[in-house]
Amino acid sequence: MPQANIKDAVLFSIAISLVLFLGCGGEKTEEYVAPEPEPEMFDMPSQKMAVVYTKGDPSIVGGQKVPAIFASVNAIIPYYKEKGIEFPRDALRARWPDLNYLPREQWTGIWGLPIPFAVDSLPQKTEGTEVKIEVWEYGKIAQILHLGPYANEGPSIERLKDFIERSGYEIIGTHEEEYLTLPGAPDPKTIIRYRIREK
Repeated sequence: MPQANIKDAVLFSIAISLVLFLGCGGEKTEEYVAPEPEPEMFDMPSQKMAVVYTKGDPSIVGGQKVPAIFASVNAIIPYYKEKGIEFPRDALRARWPDLNYLPREQWTGIWGLPIPFAVDSLPQKTEGTEVKIEVWEYGKIAQILHLGPYANEGPSIERLKDFIERSGYEIIGTHEEEYLTLPGAPDPKTIIRYRIREK
């Protein structure tokens, strides 16, 4: 799990890009309701994403690579708005497939921002950083809303895993987080999420 100093550095580095994206985007998806702080389980549809990959300490490579997502997405918003396609102002997500197995200097980070399924290409606006289009599969998921510092996520993760186990399910997907607040927010809010299946 990324620690506070790592996440704060990375998220601070993308704050300006995120603010610009929120200013250019469409309406917030009306049916979206932030989850309650208790674990929950439901079916989640797949989502097309603008994605960048990082390898290494997130406090270094994240700040270098993640802003490219917003640069690419911001560049196409006016074109799609003319077609009547709005971009939901959804939060940045990240998947951490090996954070429990490798030292952070070797972590793989998969950072993604939701985009409409109508988007079939992205301009590459940042030299040296490729922004890809992927579809993130979900299906049955379990998640919990963590309130508070990133460094204190441990108990929330354990509550979520215990909930999954008691419900007769097992984790099949990688650790995913969705960052609902900007860097420096007095009350950070982070969704912790896993894909699951019945045992």
